[in-house]
Amino acid sequence: MGTPDFSVPPLRALHDSGHMVVAVVTQPDRPKGRGRKLTPPPVKEAAVAFGYPVLQPETVHTDTFHAQMANAAPDLFVVVAFGQILPQSLLDIPTIGSINVHASLLPRHRGAAPIQWAIIEGDRETGVTTMMMDAGLDSGDILLTKKTAIEPGETAASLHDRLSRLGSGALIDTLERLRRGTLKRTPQDHDRATYAPMLKKKDGQIDWSQPAEKIERRIRGVTPWPGAYTFTDGMRLKIYSASVLEQDSGVEPGTIIACSAGELHIAAGRGTLAIHEIQGESGKRLPIDDFLCGCRLPDGTCLG
Repeated sequence: MGTPDFSVPPLRALHDSGHMVVAVVTQPDRPKGRGRKLTPPPVKEAAVAFGYPVLQPETVHTDTFHAQMANAAPDLFVVVAFGQILPQSLLDIPTIGSINVHASLLPRHRGAAPIQWAIIEGDRETGVTTMMMDAGLDSGDILLTKKTAIEPGETAASLHDRLSRLGSGALIDTLERLRRGTLKRTPQDHDRATYAPMLKKKDGQIDWSQPAEKIERRIRGVTPWPGAYTFTDGMRLKIYSASVLEQDSGVEPGTIIACSAGELHIAAGRGTLAIHEIQGESGKRLPIDDFLCGCRLPDGTCLG
């Protein structure tokens, strides 16, 4: 059970390792892009290529879907970023249980957007956790964890790809330990749990009153979606990369304090942010020196 790009490498790992996949469950096709063309989820495309049967329930809370799962007679459910919470009645169907691959070091960052919030909140490391699912939100017993450092300058996009590959290995390792009878379950410390809620478009708007280092992490954490943005005279500017300058300007946060010779420096609540890649409202993503050749932002302009 999985839906987005993150779920594809684990499915491929299951396929390549010789496990019998009796069915793949994913979300329904959705309209996408400017033309709103009905588009299948990445997991469906992969499953079809592998020749697996695909189920796409609008909701898992129906008698029909329960019957389909029971008739498949699975030993295990493997769930990777599926997008729907499974009720206990479904989790009880597999004879062994239901294993989830989650992109954080549980119990930290339970929820829908663990990759993004790990960057936004300044974690130095993250990883993946396989767990035995229960009816709660990412609250089941931990089976295996694999850790990785969050690299300087890493975005949610690049960390996403690394964790997907790491999760694939963790899944196969978990199943192998299960087969050998050496898999151990460790209950989570629920008092240490934190949550990583799904991002909304408004989460990309830059709050210039925050310290520059927090703004820089926000930019990386919301790239590629929803993207970090700010406004000047009603025009939206999308910011893709930046770095922190330690000097304080003493001016109102959001004020442009240097805009010349390929440099765009903006005052933050503490420190200054140097912008490296930016996109205007109707343009394309550009290095800051190229952007400033066609769009001048005078010193003293206040963004917000």
